[in-house]
Amino acid sequence: MSTLTWIITASLLGGILSLLCAAILALNARVSWLSMLVSYAIGALLGAAFLNTLPEALELSDDPKQITLIVLLGILVFFILEKLVLWRHCHLEDCEAHDLSHAPVAAVSSAAGHHDHDHGRSGMMVIVGDTFHNFVDGILIAAAFMVDVQLGIVTSIAIIAHEIPQEAGDFIILLNSGYTRRMAFLMNLLSSFATLVGGVLAYFMLHNMNFLVQPLLAIASASMIYVAMSDLIPGLHKRPEIHATIQQVTLILLGIASIWIMGGFFPHD
Repeated sequence: MSTLTWIITASLLGGILSLLCAAILALNARVSWLSMLVSYAIGALLGAAFLNTLPEALELSDDPKQITLIVLLGILVFFILEKLVLWRHCHLEDCEAHDLSHAPVAAVSSAAGHHDHDHGRSGMMVIVGDTFHNFVDGILIAAAFMVDVQLGIVTSIAIIAHEIPQEAGDFIILLNSGYTRRMAFLMNLLSSFATLVGGVLAYFMLHNMNFLVQPLLAIASASMIYVAMSDLIPGLHKRPEIHATIQQVTLILLGIASIWIMGGFFPHD
């Protein structure tokens, strides 16, 4: 397949697959499933960042220190952006709206006919933020595929892995915000197409701006590391029991192993 075909396929498949899995999880309100997926997503993100995107960016760059500096600055920028989002969100709605441990209760209450919601305000914020996030994911997928197929595939897997628990959380917030299940699904579906738009635009733009590929790979690494370490891992500490910890570590290792194994199936061009 051509590079553009890979980008389109990965963007469409990733967006639709993560949305369908998220909808199934959200509608069934299975907290245990979501927790397991979060652990796996952490491993996939860290594996893709440290085994693929970051090594590839360092290999393509003449100045490795420049790449590590971009990663460092990227993590700081993601921290600032998340602070701004949280500040804005906490001025409009309960700050626990993104807490997945509370989400299933909200979803069940909404489905049962309780209408203690904000008439769509927090839901619309979630969709706007998720659309932008998906657009950026598309750019990162395109940048990875333009280096080689293996990097594109493992990057796509990592993005899909962390999109599933995130989309499930967003789906539940939409339900709690007053949207029907059908409307919540349709809005998430439209938002997922931003990945395709970002990927296709990046493909045509990056052909004329090859110098942006290395920084984008570094930013992709920063994004994966930040999401795993800041957004996902802290939630695992809410379950300090030995059996839960063993399950979490096992699934994290499984996520890392899947990225490593996938790299073996698709060697560098």
